[in-house]
Amino acid sequence: MLTKRELADRILVQEHFAQEHLPGALTSQQEAQLTDEILSLLKQKDACLVAHYYTDPILQALAEKSGGCVADSLEMARFGSQHPASTLLVAGVRFMGETAKILSPEKRVLMPTLEATCSLDLGCPVDEFSAFCDQYPDHEVVVYANTSAAVKARADWVVTSSIALRVVEHLADQGKKIIWAPDKHLGDYVRQKTGAEMLLWDGACIVHEEFKAKGLQELKKVYPEAAILVHPESPDTVVEMADVVGSTSQLIRAAATLPNRMFIVATDRGIFYKMQQAAPGKVLIEAPTGGTGATCRSCAHCPWMAMNGLENLRDVLLRGDQEIQVSTNLIERARLPLQRMLDFPVSS
Repeated sequence: MLTKRELADRILVQEHFAQEHLPGALTSQQEAQLTDEILSLLKQKDACLVAHYYTDPILQALAEKSGGCVADSLEMARFGSQHPASTLLVAGVRFMGETAKILSPEKRVLMPTLEATCSLDLGCPVDEFSAFCDQYPDHEVVVYANTSAAVKARADWVVTSSIALRVVEHLADQGKKIIWAPDKHLGDYVRQKTGAEMLLWDGACIVHEEFKAKGLQELKKVYPEAAILVHPESPDTVVEMADVVGSTSQLIRAAATLPNRMFIVATDRGIFYKMQQAAPGKVLIEAPTGGTGATCRSCAHCPWMAMNGLENLRDVLLRGDQEIQVSTNLIERARLPLQRMLDFPVSS
């Protein structure tokens, strides 16, 4: 069993690996040529490109142009399951590819790189998590989508940040005690909002944990008219300053509907591509993180999301490798808590 220190070291090693394997800079001519190649290969390979909000804007634009989608991890998987293509190309991180495979087991699921992971996933290994759950057999196990297929298979429910409050409220109304994993900040936010009895796994997103209340206060002084948009994976001191707290899609909608001209955005800066589409003419400002340059772990952008690029996307289509593999048994078990969320009444 891994200790907390060993888990932290594992995340740190993977962060360094990601930073050392980022795609190289491309000229505009190279970008155009690669884009044309990929569009052609997607048709040849009967493939659909789905990209996460946090990937490079050029990949998001390519997904839209090719008839794919840009969304959060669950909507990416849902879109892929409904698309007629026989191959799904997932631009994101590994748990997103696994989720796509769980919902589309008959399809081939490829990723630009299988090395793109997530600090929440890394910090919640299935053996350690199962042992934790076994100590509390009377608790309902609720896990965030940012987890491996194996952890999802151990859960009773899988949730996204957009539905977490409603699901936990539903369980609390039934008198259920809850184990929550892996993000402690999102879990604490849900616990405070619902009053549910919850045990929290000690995990965090390296991007959202870097946002700092003090820096946000200073920025607000410079832009007093700006509304603050915060993802609930952020620390509570940052969440407390928010005008809107919500999932990626909820924050995009807030930017489009609120009357403010300016927004300070505390989530991965990859969201700016879709947010600017939804709110043209509005000014988007990155929320300050705990450091800059070499002292900053993520600088408001996930290093693993940044591993996705045009070249490795093209290469995986050419080679057909980097395929997500999930056993049939694991797919069957992980699909149950996922399906429970998909079937959860929207009005609840």
